[in-house]
Amino acid sequence: MTDKALKLLGLMRPAGVIEIGADRAAEAARAGRARALLLASDISETALRKAVFALEGRSALDLKLPYTRQELSDALGVGDCTMAAITDMGFAEAFVKLLAANDPEGFADAAAVLTAKHEKMRRRRSEKGTKGHAKVNGTRRTNR
Repeated sequence: MTDKALKLLGLMRPAGVIEIGADRAAEAARAGRARALLLASDISETALRKAVFALEGRSALDLKLPYTRQELSDALGVGDCTMAAITDMGFAEAFVKLLAANDPEGFADAAAVLTAKHEKMRRRRSEKGTKGHAKVNGTRRTNR
């Protein structure tokens, strides 16, 4: 496994930022937690239909990878993996940038989209803290 993108996939599992398997990945996509839905190059028609249905109306990217299910399984340390969902924007952006470095034609657009989304997320988070609202600590004030 000399491919940097596959090595990064292997690091995502202990970090807890990837849902592995068709059912778990589709559930993450339907729940809106998936940033990128990864599909093996030899995915079955049934799993592909499940992915399309899960992504309907969602903003996650679906990426048909240049890796077979066996290569994905080996990288992630599982038995059989046709689909996975990356739930962290930073990891998704880094993974797609590595794919774009290997295949600029196929993944450059996806890398640009994820970079724009990640920048928008960072900007919103920084604006959220600068609005000057009083912090609420969750306790209730009572008159004593």
